[in-house]
Amino acid sequence: MTIGIIGYGRFGRILATILNPGYDLKIYDPFSSDIPDKYRCSQLSDVCSQPLVFIAVPIRDFLNVIKDIRSHIGKRTTVIDVCSVKKYPSEIMETNLPSYAGIICSHPMFGPDSYSQYREQKMVMHPLRDIYFRYESLKDYFKSHSIRIVEMTPEEHDRQAAVSQGITHFIGRVLEKADVKSTEINTLGFTDLLAVIEQTCNDSLELFKDLQRFNPYTNKTILQLEDAIRHIHSSFNSPENQDEN
Repeated sequence: MTIGIIGYGRFGRILATILNPGYDLKIYDPFSSDIPDKYRCSQLSDVCSQPLVFIAVPIRDFLNVIKDIRSHIGKRTTVIDVCSVKKYPSEIMETNLPSYAGIICSHPMFGPDSYSQYREQKMVMHPLRDIYFRYESLKDYFKSHSIRIVEMTPEEHDRQAAVSQGITHFIGRVLEKADVKSTEINTLGFTDLLAVIEQTCNDSLELFKDLQRFNPYTNKTILQLEDAIRHIHSSFNSPENQDEN
């Protein structure tokens, strides 16, 4: 089977690496000059006619890409997104893709900096419209490559990701803005914080903003975090604390 990939950025490259052992690939990205010649596809329609088509583009570009491909989708093609949020792309695909297109939602819970074929990774998947029964075989393929599948609806994913992902990226950016750096007396906990800065800030600022903007639950989570910080900070100067001193 041949799989199409639209987008060959940092994550598109990892996706191609994972899929390449088991599938032939056709990759379309007019902005990338380093797609291997054997995979490069100059026509969007050629990629969209494949049985499986992965969309690996930034979240902010997702709607425009779906609109671009909808007239090219093959009659038995299943479209799979890999966005870091899920409600937004799932609603866009359901609304804008033709009714004969299959739809699978996915979020690989790893990125270009954290992926390793030598340790287990996680991927969220949901068969939104699996009319061509591609879901189970795709799950099995990822499992065979040490990727544990977590089945979850788009809404539940975003609720949980607002905490696990939203807070992590927010804290990483805050620590970077505060110019937090390594010291000569790092504790293990502080070393972990430095790793959070490195991991999150290695991603683009645009991705960080997209995670905040397109997950409907992230803003509430961040506001709760800010309230907690203010509460703990104000407790330093509370009368009770002063009496204890």
